[in-house]
Amino acid sequence: MTFDIDFVRAQFPAFLTPDGKNLAFFENAGGSYACVQVIARLERFYRERKMQPYWPARPSKLGGAEMDEARARLSKMMGLETDELSFGPSTTQNTYVLSQAFRQMMKEGEAIVVTNQDHEANSGPWRRLAETEVEVREWCVDHETGRLDIKDLENLLDDRVRLVCFPHCSNIIADINPVVEIIKTVHQVGAYTCVDGVSYAPHGIPNVKDLGADIYLFSSYKTYGPHQGIMAITRDLAQKLPNQGHHFNATNITKRFTPAGPDHAQIAACAGIVDYFEALHDHHFDENVALSEKGKAVHDLVRACEEDLMQPLLDYITSKNSLRLLGPEKAQERAPTFAVKTQKSPRTIAERLAERHIAVGADNFYGVRPLEAMGIDADEGVLRMSFVHYTSKSEILRLINALDDII
Repeated sequence: MTFDIDFVRAQFPAFLTPDGKNLAFFENAGGSYACVQVIARLERFYRERKMQPYWPARPSKLGGAEMDEARARLSKMMGLETDELSFGPSTTQNTYVLSQAFRQMMKEGEAIVVTNQDHEANSGPWRRLAETEVEVREWCVDHETGRLDIKDLENLLDDRVRLVCFPHCSNIIADINPVVEIIKTVHQVGAYTCVDGVSYAPHGIPNVKDLGADIYLFSSYKTYGPHQGIMAITRDLAQKLPNQGHHFNATNITKRFTPAGPDHAQIAACAGIVDYFEALHDHHFDENVALSEKGKAVHDLVRACEEDLMQPLLDYITSKNSLRLLGPEKAQERAPTFAVKTQKSPRTIAERLAERHIAVGADNFYGVRPLEAMGIDADEGVLRMSFVHYTSKSEILRLINALDDII
C-alpha cells in the first residue's frame, strides 16, 4: 500500500495558511491540526444549528441529529455500543468524574493501582482517593528504560484491587504497553481497567472492544477534532458506578458521568473525525466494509506510515552522545513522540528550532513522575518532538539537519 501523503495533507487547512506552509509541526502530542471535515461541521453548527438541540424547530432537530450521528458513528468505529460512548469537556475532567464515582462505590480497605508512567491527568485524580479509605498502589517504571513490567503488576494484584489505571502509551516514554495482556491479567482478579489512550489514539483510534478495556479515554483535539474528552465505558460498569449527573438522567448512561453541560457544537463536529478516517480508508482501499473494519484498516495504515517516518529520527537521536532518548529505540514498539534529555537547555533548543520554523516542545508535559523516576529534573524538562501521519519525510529530514546544527 502506497501512503498518499499529498491526499492526507490536503485534508488539513492549516498547511495552506501563511504560517502553516512554512512550519514543520512537531508538537502534535500537545494537539493535532483539525481536519477539514471537522472544521466544516463545526462551522455549519455555529452558522445554522446554534440553539438548544432536540426541540421541534428544524435547526434544533438537525443539531440534535448531528450530535447523535457523532456518537453513533464514532462508537461503531471503536467497536462499541452507542450508549457506551460519552463526551466531556476534557479527558482530565472525565477522569476526575470517574474517580469520584469509584470513590463512592469502593469500600474501606479496597485498592486501586496507578502507574508513575502516566500523564498526571490519569494519575492525580486516582491518587487523591488515598485521602479516603482507599489504598493506592503504584506500579513503577524501570528507572533506566521507563517501561512497565507486567510481572511487577502481578505482584500488586490481589482480591482487594478493584481498578487498575494505566496508559496505552506515555506522552513521555511513548512505549506502547501490551494493553490486551494487561487487561486479561487484571480481569483475572476481578478488577476493572481504565486505559488512558490520549497519547496513543492520534496514531490510530483503537477498537476498544477488541482491547477489552472497561474504560478507555482519549482527547478529540489530539485526533484531528475539536477540544473534547471522549470516554468509552462498558454498559455493565457504567450501570454499577454511582450516577454523577443530574438525578433524572441516572438511567441514561451517556449522561451519568457528564455533570457539566456538553458543548453541542463540538460533539456534532466529532463526526468529522469519522468522516476523515472514512475518506482516508476509501482513498487507500477498494473494499466496502463496515465502519469498524475501516477503523482497523486505517489504524494499521497510519501505524505503518509512522513507523517508516520514525526510523531516521530514531537512528539520528541514538547516534548522538549528547542526546538521551526516553523509551524504546525500535519504531514498532513506540509512538512517534520523542522525549529527549539534552545537554543544552531544551528550551533554548526549542527556541532555536522555532527560528527555523520548526515547532517542538520543551517542558515536563505533566509527566513529572516518569521524568523523576528516570532521574531527570522535571523543572528543566525534556525536548519533545512528536508527529503524526500527516508529517512528511522532508520535514523529518529538515528537523534532523536543524538539530545537528544546533546541538
